[in-house]
Amino acid sequence: MSRFSHQELRELALLYRQTAADLSSAREHRADAQLATYLNQLLGRAHNLIYSGTKPRTRGVVGFYTTTFPQIFRETWRYTFAATAVFAAGSLVGMALALADPTFPRFVLGGEMMDTIERRVMWTHGILAVKPLASSAITTNNLSVSFAAFAMGVTAGLGTAWMMLLNGVLIGVIGVACFRAGLSLSLWSFVAPHGSLELPAIFIAGGAGFILGRGLLDPGMLPRREALAAAGARAIRLLLGVIPLLLIAGAIEGFVSPVAIAPATKFTIGAALFTLLVIYLVRAGRTTAARVP
Repeated sequence: MSRFSHQELRELALLYRQTAADLSSAREHRADAQLATYLNQLLGRAHNLIYSGTKPRTRGVVGFYTTTFPQIFRETWRYTFAATAVFAAGSLVGMALALADPTFPRFVLGGEMMDTIERRVMWTHGILAVKPLASSAITTNNLSVSFAAFAMGVTAGLGTAWMMLLNGVLIGVIGVACFRAGLSLSLWSFVAPHGSLELPAIFIAGGAGFILGRGLLDPGMLPRREALAAAGARAIRLLLGVIPLLLIAGAIEGFVSPVAIAPATKFTIGAALFTLLVIYLVRAGRTTAARVP
């Protein structure tokens, strides 16, 4: 498509809309069943061509992470925003319930963790003794959460929304419990370094799940199976894109976040990593995209 002129692209869009209208008319008459099948296949191929995006000139893994992933993120950012909003709503609900009922945090977090918090001791100190193993376990857990958030999209997005909501409630309850114990600074300075990458990665994976759900609920002109396959192809690239973010976040959570350094330093690390992530997602791959007329 990068070789098409501006006029050719306009003509392609017009023909696509006309074919869709012809398909709609053909489906209304049984005598035109063969024509409808042909137009449906033609429209499906055209859809894949038009919405496949620009193929990066750089091949392989490097091309995917420098061009394809950030481009797809920008095209689908609304789904990531939706996942973030559901998580934020869950956090507010968790905070409200924990503030209204002092026993609610113990019900959610369990007696052992609450006993530790009430003794004003951060449960994260145990990570220091087994850094490599802890980092591996943390990374595995984060990957599992992200893959689950993506896969639950096949429930029309309801499972993905539930996971985002549940994790939001959990962080809200932990925040209130630590606030009451005077551990707010310890908690958020622990979360800041790795959370600046981990949370956005999970939100993007949640957005990928919502893309799957949208493909299932709203197939548009395509048959539902083809629409789901097209949505899955885009969603899986979002999921693959967050894997390096989760690997880095797991290493930081195992080796940096629990270390006894100044909270200001941890917040600075988190802010720097988040700023770099935003720049990457907003700017990477734009040179290649700009070549398309």
